[in-house]
Amino acid sequence: MTGTWHTPAPRFDCGHLCLDFLTTTHPEEQLDTPTGLRTWITAAHLVPETTPSTTSPPLAGRLQRTPRPHRPVGAPHPRPRPGPRAVDISLARVNDLARAATPALRAVRAPDGTLTRALDRVPECAALLAVLARDTVELLTDPVACASLRQCAGDNCPVVYVDTSRGRRRRWCSSEICGNRERVARHRRRADLARARA
Repeated sequence: MTGTWHTPAPRFDCGHLCLDFLTTTHPEEQLDTPTGLRTWITAAHLVPETTPSTTSPPLAGRLQRTPRPHRPVGAPHPRPRPGPRAVDISLARVNDLARAATPALRAVRAPDGTLTRALDRVPECAALLAVLARDTVELLTDPVACASLRQCAGDNCPVVYVDTSRGRRRRWCSSEICGNRERVARHRRRADLARARA
């Protein structure tokens, strides 16, 4: 019996939008279709839901090709760590992306007379990336947030998040995903051990 494949719901639990953006490649690419891209852009509040189409196939392709390393600059990294030159190149790229102009937010009348948010123009890819790059700058220049960056302890999970939990004891990017997977694996190990001893 063949199961129905569903695109994972966008997740925004990493503590910064730029970190949430990195999760769109895990466990599979989520921005490779106009629908997937539109879903993420609106869920991330990069554009109001009423914004005309921002998800043409060329835009989807360019955003998909945007480098999304598993770890942002300055995040926990296994040895060998990237050298200063590699970090400086990454920072230059982030700073360059952050320079692009972004559409202005306006208050407009909806058909029912209520005020709603709209952009003065449909954003191009560079404008969307500028928002993400500026969020990256905010993260990297916040010493408290940087000191709280953690990588998920789940098997083969590359997700990095800001740990704001009490006592800084958060272990997983998501208790429902990686945390639950770890609990199930632990239960199986105990059950296997009990069977082996019987």
